[in-house]
Amino acid sequence: MRVATVVLGLLLTACSGAPVTLANKTDEPRFPAPERPIARIVSPRWSTEEARDRLREADKVMDLARIQPGMTVADIGAGEGYYTIRLASRVGAKGRVLAEDIVPQVRDALAQRVTRERLDNVSVRLGEADDPELPENSFDRVLMVHMYHEIEQPYEFLWNLRPSLKTDGAVVVVDADRSTQNHGTPPALLECEFAAVGYKRIELRSMPSAGGYIALFRPEGPRPEPQAIKPCRIAGGAG
Repeated sequence: MRVATVVLGLLLTACSGAPVTLANKTDEPRFPAPERPIARIVSPRWSTEEARDRLREADKVMDLARIQPGMTVADIGAGEGYYTIRLASRVGAKGRVLAEDIVPQVRDALAQRVTRERLDNVSVRLGEADDPELPENSFDRVLMVHMYHEIEQPYEFLWNLRPSLKTDGAVVVVDADRSTQNHGTPPALLECEFAAVGYKRIELRSMPSAGGYIALFRPEGPRPEPQAIKPCRIAGGAG
């Protein structure tokens, strides 16, 4: 088996087989700021992998997200790679996983793990805080596990993320039902912020084994103009 590459270009070629157009990135801060606290990034690890596997966390999340062999999946805020490794196994040799983190040292450590474990269907890259910079029309699922509350510009991030989804693609969020400043996101606030950028919630389930809940969203209708996005004011955002 070939050593896994950390170069995004190979993944993009495999995803589309054609020249890649990146999602639009704005040059000016035209997006509204969130009207609630942003949690600091404190650790690349939410819990130990052994503890999470005892609860079958990843299997349950992937089942509810309907992740199948052959899919192309992005793991945003991948951290130490708990989901990256298990997604690679789930999508199989014909699938692809793009693991992304915005902390260079975390990205580098994950890239070393991917190489060490010879995960030929995984690429690792450094993302931007306000834009995952994913190729358009390329992903069946985009996972954000216990990290949404850490996104500094959620409206801009979600706006830039939309074009990367395939027609039937979905964003999968796993988070705790508590205030954002306490490293969670109340489900009503999450739904409001996604809706503000033109996403519709298609699933919401309690998931104690994953530390909170799982929610799935799909784009619906045209992507709004950035200046038309209204920030959400939902009780519980500040806790």
